[in-house]
Amino acid sequence: MSNEAPKIDEEQLKAWRAFLRAHSTMLRRIARDLEEEGLPPLAWYDVLAALRDAPSDQRLKQVELAERVLLSNSGLSRLLDRIEAKGLLERVRCPGDRRSLNLQLTPAGAEMLERMWPVYARGIAEDFLPALGSNRREIGEALEAIGESCDAAREAQAVEPDAER
Repeated sequence: MSNEAPKIDEEQLKAWRAFLRAHSTMLRRIARDLEEEGLPPLAWYDVLAALRDAPSDQRLKQVELAERVLLSNSGLSRLLDRIEAKGLLERVRCPGDRRSLNLQLTPAGAEMLERMWPVYARGIAEDFLPALGSNRREIGEALEAIGESCDAAREAQAVEPDAER
């Protein structure tokens, strides 16, 4: 890997900064709206939604959930403790490995997601979607491509050390 910085012109850098600002302000707006409604923080929504969206025949392990919600395992552990204390998720023994715990959404967690969704959706509908204009599909595809490219690069880096052995 080269230590030389890639060439990025001002217009490209401006686009990058705009993306970061939009992401940050959207998250702050939704977090503020949730707080104003007396609902749990945005990170709780992300965790509960990831558990809801897990395949029905599969519960998630903490490391899998961390990957889905983009948190460190240690940061997620403290967050899970708080969410579990409110009865919104539960840790259950993994049948195949008694040392391991799986996470599952409780009925109260599913109900909380339903209460949080209208607030979350309002932020998306009022600020994000109008800004996309008629380019929604193209922008969505571009953002997906960025995510896939980053995932592929990370996977390639994980394989590289093994190839040197």
